Amino acid sequence: MSDVDLSARELLDDPYPLLARWRAAGPMLRSLDGRWVATTHAAVSATLRHRAMGRIWSDWQPAEQMEPFNTLHRHQLMENEPPEHTRMRRLLAGAFAKGHVERMRPRIEQLADSMLDQLGATGSVDILAAYAEPMPVFVIADLLGVPREDHARLRDWSQSIVHMYEQGVDEATREAAVRASVDFAAYTREVVEMRRARPGDDLVSDLIAERDGAAGFSDDELVATVILLLNAGHEASVNVFGNGLSSLLTHPDQLARITAGEVGVATALEELIRFDAPLQLFERTATQDVEVEGVLVRAGEKVACLMGSANRDTSVFGDGPGTGADCFDVSRDPNPHVGFGLGRHFCLGAPLARVELEITVRRLLERFPHITLAATPPRRPTWVLRGFEALEVDLG
Repeated sequence: MSDVDLSARELLDDPYPLLARWRAAGPMLRSLDGRWVATTHAAVSATLRHRAMGRIWSDWQPAEQMEPFNTLHRHQLMENEPPEHTRMRRLLAGAFAKGHVERMRPRIEQLADSMLDQLGATGSVDILAAYAEPMPVFVIADLLGVPREDHARLRDWSQSIVHMYEQGVDEATREAAVRASVDFAAYTREVVEMRRARPGDDLVSDLIAERDGAAGFSDDELVATVILLLNAGHEASVNVFGNGLSSLLTHPDQLARITAGEVGVATALEELIRFDAPLQLFERTATQDVEVEGVLVRAGEKVACLMGSANRDTSVFGDGPGTGADCFDVSRDPNPHVGFGLGRHFCLGAPLARVELEITVRRLLERFPHITLAATPPRRPTWVLRGFEALEVDLG
């Protein structure tokens, strides 16, 4: 099968029927643009875990126009392979190991309570705009030690950059990404210089201080790392929350299992991540010839891993009524979804993301156990980063 169209309109509203057809056609298919497409849990897992399947950055062209955007990505942990990736990951892991996740837990609890206080006791509200959108930016701002009041600028820059990860972006998207890269990098360089002069208990200070032998982050790597943390932390968290809450509100029997205390939010969270994946596609490039599920991927060929398809694979998640892969089951355990990736590029921020999302969802449902959907939520016009434009709810 070589007619896999990764820009198909069907993927926007509900990609899962089409993903199921591709999965049934085989674990490794060819897309119209020539990429391999991994459709099953086994094929996606094998691609993500194989050490010869790397994240190989290719500069966007024209290089002169796109250089600010390219520079950020060229120096990112996520777009590098060993030895650069090994060094940067060790440095970032060392900085995170200074207790930042646990330090943030009470701050997130306090943030959630204060933001929910502002919603009032009843009425209709866009819960994404009022709660889910600002929350991860506030969390990352606190983690990095930058002012919370800058959250709107940080969010706008982040969204302009990540829109480049969709299929077939237009010139306006490219121009916005370049402007955001310039402004975001300048802002971050100011933060780095301020923390060099006056270190604090924030992650930027620890990133500056962290050393692997005698080597630490270069200035370009520091800027790229800070921006990656916000981009990854914001987009993924908002979309997990929005997709997951929508799933809960359209499955009131499953919501009731949480509000009644039958299922803990930490367990349910894994199903929120699996059932409607916030990241639907993640790409790898073969650095040498590799066999994946019986298919030879030649050196230099790209593999598009369909994460949402892997998370709906009936061979892993079952096909029985009420509990199969296409069923929303908040008690699913074990839940081997691929939402945080696998292998050397497994998300380093996963522990913080889980803490943030568990608190955000739990506090909302404790405060408003009778919450319902007020309107059919509109989807964003993207599918690689899958989420909603808005999520109007009645608080009950």
